[in-house]
Amino acid sequence: MTTPPAPPAPPFGRALCAMVTPFTAEGALDLDGAQRLADRLVTGGCDGLVLSGTTGESPTTTDAEKSALVRAVREAVGARVSIVAGIGTADTLHSVELARAAEKAGADALLAVAPYYSRPPQDAIEAHFRELADASSLPLALYDIPGRTGVRIEPETMIRLAGHPRIVAVKDCAYDLMGTQKVLSRTDLAFYTGCDEYVLALYALGGAGYISTVANAIPRHFRSVIDTFDAGDTAEAARLQQRAFPLTELMMASGLPGAVTAKALLRRLDLPSGPVRAPLRPAERRTTDELLTAYEELTA
Repeated sequence: MTTPPAPPAPPFGRALCAMVTPFTAEGALDLDGAQRLADRLVTGGCDGLVLSGTTGESPTTTDAEKSALVRAVREAVGARVSIVAGIGTADTLHSVELARAAEKAGADALLAVAPYYSRPPQDAIEAHFRELADASSLPLALYDIPGRTGVRIEPETMIRLAGHPRIVAVKDCAYDLMGTQKVLSRTDLAFYTGCDEYVLALYALGGAGYISTVANAIPRHFRSVIDTFDAGDTAEAARLQQRAFPLTELMMASGLPGAVTAKALLRRLDLPSGPVRAPLRPAERRTTDELLTAYEELTA
């Protein structure tokens, strides 16, 4: 029997962390903390880091801070992992500027959310992404999260965009497995789940991996889910996914943004985090205690 060819390697690796952006106690960018956290995540099994995403509080960091963060993390991790820079805004020209700045700072790839609030039609969304893809030489991942943006990147739009040579991936937070499978079956786009509860589900359907917020705290555990699946032990992979559920639920479904819960837990673990920036507010003590208890039970 002929052995089937191995699937192509995902463009940014399989296990990516949507890294928080550490701040000092006074709220300034903590580049030393970012370097220490990045190194811990890489050592813990992440083969890609997404900087300046929503978990990285991109709406409240400046353009200069975004570039400084990429440079600092690149210095810390070298060529060990991919660095994907978030460039998504509601303004196409601003996103183009961020794309060029991220490339200059040393990013390997770009991640762009659909333009939010203005809710443009699909032809405008398609034109927006094509302009971003043309703005630099870096590969681009589309970020589909209609619960935050107010608009889908419809499957048919993704299928058309897949023809662009630099549009190579999707961060999928649409909660639409039918639409996801439609795009998977008709394109070569690499699908990364951005919903931690779907890590195994999307991977089993042919997804490339994940971009995880919970991995800020447990990078090795989520890596073990996909590694175990790749080794052929699907039952154990499912068990590992389910073991992480109590922490995942607290971090991602507690009514608080992931940046808030991730930073709350990292702070209790004495890891680089710092405060969140307004309008976000820190988690209450009860929430932080629950996060720590779930973490300790998982890692015991």
